[in-house]
Amino acid sequence: MPPDEPPKLTLRERKKREARRALAQAALRLTLERGLENVRVEDIATEVGVSPRTFNNYFSSKEQAVCSVVVDRHEGMREALLARPEGEPLWESVKQAVLEQYSREGEPDRAYVARIRELMGRLMLRGEFLNAHAAVERVLAETIAKRVGGVDHLLCRLMASSVESAVRVAFVNWFTEGEPLLPTLERLLDELATGMPTLTGGTAPKPEPNATTALGEPLC
Repeated sequence: MPPDEPPKLTLRERKKREARRALAQAALRLTLERGLENVRVEDIATEVGVSPRTFNNYFSSKEQAVCSVVVDRHEGMREALLARPEGEPLWESVKQAVLEQYSREGEPDRAYVARIRELMGRLMLRGEFLNAHAAVERVLAETIAKRVGGVDHLLCRLMASSVESAVRVAFVNWFTEGEPLLPTLERLLDELATGMPTLTGGTAPKPEPNATTALGEPLC
């Protein structure tokens, strides 16, 4: 089934997205500078030039705003996946959409990432951080389902979870071992796409003629 065209955002929708992103970035920046306990919703709103009421239209708390940068980063992934060429194998589409998203800003700054990791590990933010990752996984699963025509949503969720795990493992490896992020991420996604033959000791089993996967894409 051909993919749907990514929906074109109206001017109002673009402004709302930009406002949400600006509030999230301000929340994160102020939190890194002052500490979460020293940042108020009013401070975040003032930084962006809006009212606290406007802030509350987008976020229920300053903690949610800080952690929402995780979700906002994946808006582009959704759009990139829906825009992949018709007939392209699903795993290839997913891989290219993920790599495109993570290649936009180049290799992250290690010192900055260290501060973010320390911040997100704090008890006050841990719950919202987990909620943000769950939201990312849910959006990716919904986008995969849309891409392939609404087949088994359980498998779409499994695929999305696998992709998010690959991203996390590649990122931790980059941070702890110093290996480049994108080549590692591409390798992990390729392993997932072929059934992890490097680990399981051989090549993926040959499909039956004209067989398809449970997600509806041809195996041969």
